[in-house]
Amino acid sequence: MAEPVRVRRLTDQEGQKLQQIVPRGSISSVRFRRAMMLLASAGGNRVPMIAQLVQADEDTVRDVIHRFNEIGPACLDPRWAGGRPRLLSPDDEDFVVQTATTRPTKLGQPFTRWSIRKLASYLRRVHGRVIRIGREALRCLPARRGITFQRTKTWKESPDPERDVKPDRTEHVLDRFPDRVFASDEFGPPGIRPTGGSGWARAGHPERHPATYHRTHGVRYFHGCYSVGDDTLWGVNRRKKGADNTLAALRPIRAARPDGAPIYVILDNLSAHKGEKIRRWARKNRVETCFTPTYASWANPIEAHFGPLRQFTIANSNHRNHTVQTRALHAYLRWRNTNARHPDVLAAQRRERARIRSERGIRWGGRLAKVA
Repeated sequence: MAEPVRVRRLTDQEGQKLQQIVPRGSISSVRFRRAMMLLASAGGNRVPMIAQLVQADEDTVRDVIHRFNEIGPACLDPRWAGGRPRLLSPDDEDFVVQTATTRPTKLGQPFTRWSIRKLASYLRRVHGRVIRIGREALRCLPARRGITFQRTKTWKESPDPERDVKPDRTEHVLDRFPDRVFASDEFGPPGIRPTGGSGWARAGHPERHPATYHRTHGVRYFHGCYSVGDDTLWGVNRRKKGADNTLAALRPIRAARPDGAPIYVILDNLSAHKGEKIRRWARKNRVETCFTPTYASWANPIEAHFGPLRQFTIANSNHRNHTVQTRALHAYLRWRNTNARHPDVLAAQRRERARIRSERGIRWGGRLAKVA
C-alpha cells in the first residue's frame, strides 16, 4: 500500500513563516489557502481532511504538497501557465491592433473613436474576416503591443513665408550686438482672483485660498521689456493691449541707450507691434524691430523670463486689487535684477558662444549681410 501524501519535515523558518500567514490572513487568497494546506499536513492531517478544510480538490492538495517538497516555500506563489490555446493567430492580432489605431470614420463607422464594445462589435462583423474576441482580451491585446488610450494632441506649424529669415536675423543681432538687443512682449490677463500654485506645507495640510464669485476688478496686461546685454527685466501693467501701450513700453528701451546708436527690439507678430505709428517712431529713433515668425513667439528671449515672473508673483497668490498685484510684480523685478548674473559671467558666455559658432563654421553673409 502506498504511503499517504504528507509534507516533509518543516524547518523552523518554514514553520514560522506558515504560522505568520495563516493566523493573519493574506492579501492573496491563493497564498493563504496553500499555507493552510501545508500547515495542516505538517500537523499530521490526511489529504481528505485537508481538502475538506480548505474546500479544495484532493488532487490539488496533493499537488501543493508535492510542490512544496520539491521547491519549498516558493510554491506559495504559483506561476500560472497553460490554459486554453489562443483563439487568435498573430495575423489576427496584427489586424486587431491595426483596426484599433485606425480612425473609425475611415472604416465607415459614424464615430470619432473606438470604445472596447464598439471595436469588438465591428471585428465580429467585418467583411471577409470575422474575429471573435472578448472585451477583456481586447482591452489587454493593444496594451501588450504598446497601444494605449491617450488624449488627442494638437500641433501648430508656422505658415510665415519668412520663418527662416526672421530667426536668422534675430540670431544675427544677438551674436553681433548683444548689448543693444532688447526683447518686449505682453502676458496676461492676470486677473484679481485666488490663483492656485504650490508651496511647502505639512503633509495633508496645503495652503488654502478663498473662492471668489464676483470679480469686479477687471484685468490688466503686463508689458515687459528685457535687456539681453544687461540681463535686466522691467515692465508695467496696462488696462489693455494696443499700439499706444506698446509704444509707451518701447520708449524706455530707447532711453536705456541714449547715445543714439541703433538698437534692436525683438517682438512677436501681434498687430499692436506692427502699426504705422510704431514703424514711424522706430525709423525716427533708429530702432530696428526684429519679429519672430508667426506662431513662434517662443523665439522671443523674454518668454523664458515670464515663467518665473508668473510662478513667484501670480501663482499661489490672492492679491486684493491691481495696485497690490503691480507692487508685487515690481518688487520681484527689483529682486530679480539685483540678483542677476554678473556681467563678467555674461561676457564669458558670449565669448563661448562665439567660439562654438566659429568652430562649427557658421558664417553670416549673403542675405544677412544685406539687411545688417
